Amino acid sequence: MFSGIVAACGRIERIDPLQDGVRLTVNVADLDLSDVQLGDSIANSGVCLTVIAMDGPRVQFDVSRETLNCTAGLDQAGNEVNLEKALRLADRLGGHLVTGHVDGVGEVVRFVPVGESHDLVIRAPAALAGYIARKGSITVNGVSLTVNRVEGTEFSINLIPHTVAVTNLKHLAAGSRVNLEIDLIARYCERLLAWREESAQ
Repeated sequence: MFSGIVAACGRIERIDPLQDGVRLTVNVADLDLSDVQLGDSIANSGVCLTVIAMDGPRVQFDVSRETLNCTAGLDQAGNEVNLEKALRLADRLGGHLVTGHVDGVGEVVRFVPVGESHDLVIRAPAALAGYIARKGSITVNGVSLTVNRVEGTEFSINLIPHTVAVTNLKHLAAGSRVNLEIDLIARYCERLLAWREESAQ
């Protein structure tokens, strides 16, 4: 479980093919690894991955073909990734509860400066649009953000300068693909309502 508060940015240095996926070597740069062990989870741009090897600032992760097929940004050396270590129960929850399981890939419609901030508009897959609500939470490339407006399948977010500066969202442009994770509460609410309808029949 994560909070969507990015701790550092890293860069994919190598991608080695596996039988059914790839092995990523990520230079995690400024991420504190003093409390990280083999088998721990680190979110890479919103994707929960397991640490399989460490060598100084270089950390390796195995990524399945299924994960590659339903995410963006993990398939090219040189890509910058947002990094967050898994939460401990005593940690502050500065963002919202994030599982690290990407629900779908969205497409950036617009990313433009507005005063000191940036206006980010994303088109979500139709299957996810119903979970996105004004003033609700959403995770974009692992970053916990608040939705400002929703129109059909498109939603907009106001990014403050700090968020742009310390995450890989600064590289976005119209047409960029981003990893989306909907709010966990919305997912459970839908299931609860569906179960009540099923039970009443």
